[in-house]
Amino acid sequence: MNQFYAPGCALMIYKPELAKRMLNFLNKESADIPEHLICCRHDPKLQPGTKIINTCAGCDRRYRELYEGISTISLWEILAESNTFPFPDYQGMTMSVHDACPTRTMERVHNAIRKLLARMNIKVIEPQNTRTQATCCGDSFYGTLPLAQVKDQMKKRSDEMPCEEVVVYCVSCIKAMHIGGKKPRYIVDLLWGEDTAIGTYEPDAWHQEIQSFIDAH
Repeated sequence: MNQFYAPGCALMIYKPELAKRMLNFLNKESADIPEHLICCRHDPKLQPGTKIINTCAGCDRRYRELYEGISTISLWEILAESNTFPFPDYQGMTMSVHDACPTRTMERVHNAIRKLLARMNIKVIEPQNTRTQATCCGDSFYGTLPLAQVKDQMKKRSDEMPCEEVVVYCVSCIKAMHIGGKKPRYIVDLLWGEDTAIGTYEPDAWHQEIQSFIDAH
C-alpha cells in the first residue's frame, strides 16, 4: 500500500519545521513515506489504495469522503502506539481537551489523543461536552454567522473548559480558544516540547491567510 504524509495547510502555515520533524520521524519508523502537499480541497492525484497519514482533522474527513479509494489514519493513532517516539514528561500537568468537529464520530482519534497525553504524563480533565458530544470551538460558524456571533461561540466553548490550558489538535482551534480566553496547547507542540504560538488569530485575517495557502497548493 502506498502511504503519504499530509501535514495539512494549517500546520504548514503554523510551523512547517514541525511538519518536517514529524515526516522525518515517520521515515525512521517505516519505509520511505513521501510528503503530500496538494491541499485536500484539490484533486490529490493519488492512486486508489493510497493511505494518507494526516495531522488535520478536516483533511482526514475530506480525503475519506471526497476521493474514492483513499483511506486515512491520523498521525495521533500511529504515535500513540510508537515505542520509539521521544515523549516529553509534563509531570502531571492538568489540561482539558477540545475535540475537533471533523472527528465527531471518530472515537479512534479521541482515544489516540488521550493516550498520547497519558504518555506525556498530562492529566486530562474533560469538559462536560467531549468526544462524540463535543461542541464546536466556534470557527465552523465563520462565514455563516456575523463575526461578533462567531466570537461569542468561541467564548461559549472556551468557557466549557474546566482547565485554563486546553489541548487542541486543529490549528483553527488554537485561534478560537485564544479568542475565548483560554491558553491553547496544540498537540504537535506538546509532542515536541514547544510552546503554542497564537499567530494570526482574528477570524477574517486567519481565514484569508489559509485560503491564500489553499489556492497556492
